Amino acid sequence: MSAKAKSKDRRRVLNRDALRDYEILDKLEAGIELMGTEVKSVRAGSVSLKGAFARVLNGELFLLNMNISPYEQGNIHNHEPTRERRLLVHKRELLRLKASIEQKGHSIVPISVYFKGSRVKVELGVGRGKTRHDKRETIKRKTADREAARAVARSTRR
Repeated sequence: MSAKAKSKDRRRVLNRDALRDYEILDKLEAGIELMGTEVKSVRAGSVSLKGAFARVLNGELFLLNMNISPYEQGNIHNHEPTRERRLLVHKRELLRLKASIEQKGHSIVPISVYFKGSRVKVELGVGRGKTRHDKRETIKRKTADREAARAVARSTRR
């Protein structure tokens, strides 16, 4: 597959809040069960992962609070924007996720939604919530790294 085709298949919608508010300990790719109008809306980029999370209900994994805007050309068969959506994972992955979220303070958050070929995939992360102190520490580290990169760039230009 060419680089151009690969980049076209990997259009991503990121959940920046999850990366800021959670320390991601483990990542997992899952399929998502969608209706036809939902796929068209995802392809158009009308997805919001803000406040979304995954939960194990009745032995299945569901994604809650993910907002997929109704498809503009949809008719009476259009979808509900924030309905529960079933995630498709293997049983052993589900058991591993279930065991990891039973620990205090851990939760499953969607990191990104993207296309892999013609299928919509969700990247999930098992995360532990960051405290205000941890968030400040992350910001300080990013700022220091950015300033160091600028200093290196300035010294190499001369």
